[in-house]
Amino acid sequence: MTKLTQGTWVLIADGEKALFLENRTDGEDPFLEVIREEAQENPPNREQAANRRGRFNDGPSVHRSAVDDTDWHQLSKDRFAGDLSDILYRRAHAGDFDRLVVVAPPGTLGQMRDDLHKEVRDKIIGEVPKTLTNHPIDEIEKIVKRELAS
Repeated sequence: MTKLTQGTWVLIADGEKALFLENRTDGEDPFLEVIREEAQENPPNREQAANRRGRFNDGPSVHRSAVDDTDWHQLSKDRFAGDLSDILYRRAHAGDFDRLVVVAPPGTLGQMRDDLHKEVRDKIIGEVPKTLTNHPIDEIEKIVKRELAS
């Protein structure tokens, strides 16, 4: 069973927002305090795409096929996950935290896992595959405590 000890960092993230929290007490009654917030503007893909989907001929026939356009919204989410990984690396390298819990939707968690430096991965004591960015801090404390206990 993993516990939130004093000084453990908890990252609450999705593809557009992130809260960096630090536990100021123990794992029995965690008190998470916001130490940094990150956010990015990421409108829906339909507002970012400039063109209609493309079409091309399938050779000498009159048949035409559609080509998917780039998903700018997803690309921006992936880039944001990379930015968070960079922030965590700099802060880990500076010795700002020794233990980390990452809470993010499964897709963001997977993208971050791919981007995280070994120095940060070695400090991760737990992962919670949930979207909690719009939850109040007291709810986050309860959910993270419960998830780490199971």
